Amino acid sequence: MKQFDVWVRGSGIVGKSLALALARAGLQVALRPDPVRADTGPDVRAYALNAASVTLLQGLKVWDALPAHAATAVHDMHIEGDAPGAALDFSAWEQCVGELAWIVDAAVLERQLESAVKFAPHISVTTHEVSAPLTALCEGKASATREALGVAFERNDYGHRAIAARLVASRGHRNIARQWFRSPDVLALLPFDTPQPEASYALVWSMPNEHAERLLAHDDAAFAQALMEATAGAAGELTLASPRAAWPLMRAQASAWCGPGWVLLGDAAHVVHPLAGQGLNLGLADVTALARVIAEREPWRDLADERLLRRYARERLAPTWAMGQLTEGLLELFAHELPAVRELRNRGLTLVNHLTPVKRWLTARALDS
Repeated sequence: MKQFDVWVRGSGIVGKSLALALARAGLQVALRPDPVRADTGPDVRAYALNAASVTLLQGLKVWDALPAHAATAVHDMHIEGDAPGAALDFSAWEQCVGELAWIVDAAVLERQLESAVKFAPHISVTTHEVSAPLTALCEGKASATREALGVAFERNDYGHRAIAARLVASRGHRNIARQWFRSPDVLALLPFDTPQPEASYALVWSMPNEHAERLLAHDDAAFAQALMEATAGAAGELTLASPRAAWPLMRAQASAWCGPGWVLLGDAAHVVHPLAGQGLNLGLADVTALARVIAEREPWRDLADERLLRRYARERLAPTWAMGQLTEGLLELFAHELPAVRELRNRGLTLVNHLTPVKRWLTARALDS
């Protein structure tokens, strides 16, 4: 029977990335694939990846293998409040970086990771139970193994849903990400090059469930009209270029991230609101941290050693908690409809827009979560 060092349960982006990172360090890795899901149509998800995530994927020889249309650079970001003139702008040039983020086709990234796993000599994909000193749980927020371990998953259901779709615009996106923070919804148009190069967007629109149900019931023309009204034509005329997908939103965190012989990563450990686009970045930062902690362990220390795994948990708890607090604070601030709160938040956007050091600090946190 083959001996493994690590058993990675869950083969999404985080699970595959962890398996590749550990295999590159010479460890024998068993990767348990996720259950086969019913075909629900095209995958319209897109992720905003920061510099740290791109660096990890480059090291895994995955990033440079992506087709050109699958990753679009964000050079500028424009955020609007819900009052005239309330806006916040970020520029890669102003922040002295090549790009603020990359918008990546989720399905293409998953396929490229799967291809890399297939050719990795130290990874065995198996549905069978295996024995390994360390089990890494990357099964997502509904992790059955986490539940079986008795780890509580403290969750705050927002009563909101996110709607995602692909759009084509009548004007080029010019590598600008656009976001509208309003009461009670948050709308993001992420520059994309599929299906139409330089003139497509990935839509992420979060809102209360009742509002989402009404929009999802619209036909394509009515939905596009609602988009035009919400964006006031800032991105040109928008046309749906894909089916719409929707999912419930929540914030959650596991009560423990590790124990003797097991560790949690990604959505199995933490879930944040997508308004800052940092969910996958946090998961990939978990991968980077755990791989480094394992690589730097003392020669005599076993992979199952809880003290070793606590090093990883301590490193990741603070930035993950901070990002969760930030997104929840922003959501609560923009959910209030009181005139005084509305004026405060819009004045705050305008004030921050004139404080270059504050913007630089915010950008640095987002680039390296």
